[in-house]
Amino acid sequence: AAPTQDALALLDTGDARWRTAADKARRVVAKPIPVLIQGESGVGKEVFARALHASGPRCDAPFVAINCAAIPENLIESELFGHVAGAFTGARKEGHLGRLREAHGGTLFLDEIGDMPLALQTRLLRVLQERSVTPVGASKAVPVDFALVCATHNQLMQAAEQGRFRQDLYYRINGLTVQLPALRERSDFVALLRRLLSDLATEQGLPVDVEVAPDLLARLAAYSWPGNLRQLASVLRTACAMLVEGEDTLRWEHMPDDLVQALEAPLAFGHPPDTPDTPTAPAALSLQQLSTAAIDQALQAARGNMSQAARQLGISRQTLYRKLAARAH
Repeated sequence: AAPTQDALALLDTGDARWRTAADKARRVVAKPIPVLIQGESGVGKEVFARALHASGPRCDAPFVAINCAAIPENLIESELFGHVAGAFTGARKEGHLGRLREAHGGTLFLDEIGDMPLALQTRLLRVLQERSVTPVGASKAVPVDFALVCATHNQLMQAAEQGRFRQDLYYRINGLTVQLPALRERSDFVALLRRLLSDLATEQGLPVDVEVAPDLLARLAAYSWPGNLRQLASVLRTACAMLVEGEDTLRWEHMPDDLVQALEAPLAFGHPPDTPDTPTAPAALSLQQLSTAAIDQALQAARGNMSQAARQLGISRQTLYRKLAARAH
């Protein structure tokens, strides 16, 4: 059976698609199989990759993350492969190990690999085939051993067919592909929001049980979140900072103006206004219904373990017992 308390399990707030991705990745983490994480920008690909690393046998070795879209093209070669002393104008006097060799023994995470220039794709392919790195300016290759995890918001197969991504590299990095769901597709929104709030409360020194006003929570749950988890975390961080001493409930006035406008627009809920036969939007859910669903999902995810369910919900165990007792009456 899969371990119930590894780093991936601690991220699990009850969404079935997310859990399926975690279960699949967990099965290959100890094997020499590269993992490709696909998903929209902001869904938590790096967070997932870090948890995967922490759940495997290389957890005590380095986790080296490289954003392939963020390194200037003229620097990426020496950044990745390292260089010997004086290899080029501006090279470090003592040389540079390079990120690939820094990952030796651990995990190399290549984020947004779809944005890597073609020339570098060729060099990376050689490293993965030969399991060795030749630093810029060196004549001798240095052996490397790392687990490989890549991530992209692009459709790499399509990019390969169009000649924008090397097909042989695509097959080399695509040992196991997992797709992380967008926030709007997840069934665990309330549990996820509560966990983020709990983390932010600790970070900002706020009351542990920060709540969200019922009407606002329903609107947030129905919103499409184009920026996914990154956007939600940013909104909650700002909203928590707006709380004055003594306040422990997030309300409309704590939300950024642009989000308030988006939440009030009918199209934010994925259907045009005044459309006949439109199914009831999630906004119609009461706080009680949302809370009940979140508790049920957390208890199912924790297989009935009350302490673990409470942690996933971001509330104390006593609060969870209280909520369950209130439901029983």
